[in-house]
Amino acid sequence: MLIRQEYTCDVQIFYPIATADRIATRRFIEATVAATFGLQVDDLAARTRGQAPVAFARQVSMYCAHTVLGMSLTDAGMLFDRDRTTAAHACRVVEDRRDDPRIDDVINSVESIILSWVQVVSGIRRRQELGA
Repeated sequence: MLIRQEYTCDVQIFYPIATADRIATRRFIEATVAATFGLQVDDLAARTRGQAPVAFARQVSMYCAHTVLGMSLTDAGMLFDRDRTTAAHACRVVEDRRDDPRIDDVINSVESIILSWVQVVSGIRRRQELGA
């Protein structure tokens, strides 16, 4: 099952919500964020908060799930084994830190990579639905 999401740049995005697709989505976001921040993916998946750079990277992951994929705060938190309030806090922290142009550039890059991936996946899904 796919959910259609209107994105602010007039691109129609279809993102996967099946369990296997949610796992792939989480892994892609974590890999992208970990590579961008120079961290290990396992650090992002840890149950504990971890050091500040790891915690911020995890917050960026939840932020992107919410803003780029249009997931609810509940779904974004669940995607990363956190609750809605943690995802809401993550979004506030990231928005506040975006005032720094360097951080804003990094987050823009992560968002662009995730959006590109979603567009590719959406195109593949549409072709599959059309039987092509």
